Amino acid sequence: MGKTERVQHALLRDQRRALHAYDSVSKVPKEQQRDYKIAVNDLGANILRGGLCAALASVQRLGSRGEVLLAHLASANVSGLEGVKPQDLAQRVQKLDADQYIIATREFLQVATWLKRAVQATFEE
Repeated sequence: MGKTERVQHALLRDQRRALHAYDSVSKVPKEQQRDYKIAVNDLGANILRGGLCAALASVQRLGSRGEVLLAHLASANVSGLEGVKPQDLAQRVQKLDADQYIIATREFLQVATWLKRAVQATFEE
């Protein structure tokens, strides 16, 4: 794969993430937007600080306040986790081998970035 093809492939993948983020965020009910925004804003930092498993556990601990975000993360089609159900996401991440875990972590950081951008652009202050 040449450099141009890699760039186009990366752009398309990033564009898919952006579309997923904006579509997902647009469906967050008004009464849940405040909690969702807090969870999304914490997600990237939590991944960097404690790792992907710890960040997902943090979202799960939010209970019903984190369900929407967990569903959006599960539907992001991250490599090795395609088609996973939201309630099974953390368990499936734990079963990834080291290389898959690193790739999933990178991809979830990008998903988190796009979700945060979509929240900033979509939600009213």
